[in-house]
Amino acid sequence: MSNPKDINKQIYRLALPNIISNFSIPLLGAVDTALMGRLESEDYLGAVGIGGVLFSFIYWGFGFLRMATTGLTAQAFGEKDLRECGRLLLRAICIGITSSLLLLIFQWQLIDLSFLLIDTSPDVEHLARLYFHIRIYAAPATLCLHAFHGVFLGLQNARYPMLLTIVVNLVNIVLNLVFVWLLGMKVAGIALATVIAQYVGLFVAISLFSRYYRGILPAWDFWEILAFSKLKRFLNISADIFIRTCCLVFSHAVFTAKSAALSDTLLAINTILLQFINLLSYAIDGLAFAAESLIGKYKGAQDLQNLKQTTRQIFLWAFLFGGILMLIFVLFGEHLLHLFTNQMPLIEQAKPYLIWIIIAPVINVAAYIWDGIFLGATVSKALRNSVIVSTLIFLSAVYLLIPFGNHGLWAAYTLLLIARGVSLTMMAPKYLFKPGDSG
Repeated sequence: MSNPKDINKQIYRLALPNIISNFSIPLLGAVDTALMGRLESEDYLGAVGIGGVLFSFIYWGFGFLRMATTGLTAQAFGEKDLRECGRLLLRAICIGITSSLLLLIFQWQLIDLSFLLIDTSPDVEHLARLYFHIRIYAAPATLCLHAFHGVFLGLQNARYPMLLTIVVNLVNIVLNLVFVWLLGMKVAGIALATVIAQYVGLFVAISLFSRYYRGILPAWDFWEILAFSKLKRFLNISADIFIRTCCLVFSHAVFTAKSAALSDTLLAINTILLQFINLLSYAIDGLAFAAESLIGKYKGAQDLQNLKQTTRQIFLWAFLFGGILMLIFVLFGEHLLHLFTNQMPLIEQAKPYLIWIIIAPVINVAAYIWDGIFLGATVSKALRNSVIVSTLIFLSAVYLLIPFGNHGLWAAYTLLLIARGVSLTMMAPKYLFKPGDSG
């Protein structure tokens, strides 16, 4: 068994690039929010907030292309089967391209269904629809990038996903500034910038893989790549992750829809406050991604002792990191609001809700880290069941607490994270720390 110092070195090597790249993701969201928050109407901010949730529902729903690929690739890496790592990439890309074509074909039905669930003003809906019909054309690049991220992480390489994320987000931010500030394209500019940036990222991903990992790709054999037993396992795990992710994104959609139903002003406020939650989740997810890579490797190698040791060390680092973020939110939370909008009425009305942001770092850690650990071990059924139960708790809490207004809505959202952390903690001894495959 490796000693804690060696485990910490591996965590650091994988987590630091993930944390750096993940911090650039909410930075992009922050720039989008800041640009829209400085326009003449709060409708632009609300439209981008709703548009972001719609694509979260879509792309998080297809997040299994990264998550399943990471865990399975890491396990194949632990088994020293590099050819299977290459086949996993090709399987994920085939599924990603097929899925993206379906999204493009059914885009009108998707947006119409979305606005049956979200109640907002006609002006915000019009702008959100415009955003959606432009950004949807990034789908092929986005889903293929999921596959490349998953394989790179499974191969214990966090540097390339970091490079890809930074390139995509820097291109996106620069184009946002050009399209919105210089060309006055507003919501359409934000969407078009995302489309272009995703295809730039896909080009970089293909270039990196071709240069450094071409040797692990097997000769093209359709039947070998889509072998029934391998494909069945990939699809079964993906289906569980898809259900898990849909539940989470549905919960976020309910949160946004209820925010919009309270008022356009509270929708704008919660859009801003969710940037803090995004910052937290992406920061802690840097450690969760490291957990996926390491736990998958040790499961593939059947190294139960290092799996347990890695779990302990990941949690120690995560709670330390969460405590630091909590302190930052306590000291600078009000000042950070000014980064997202210059509308003083919005800032003043947002201040009472900062308490939910302050307590989030410590409360949310368990859910985020267990997610990474369960995904790396591909214990997908337990992960799925945990989120289903947690979502039902959240929906019940929304129904009971919405009479208390926006505080009630944030209390329900906090209960969602608590339920996820507690349920996965209870299931871990049964599903993770026994020899054999309990998935």
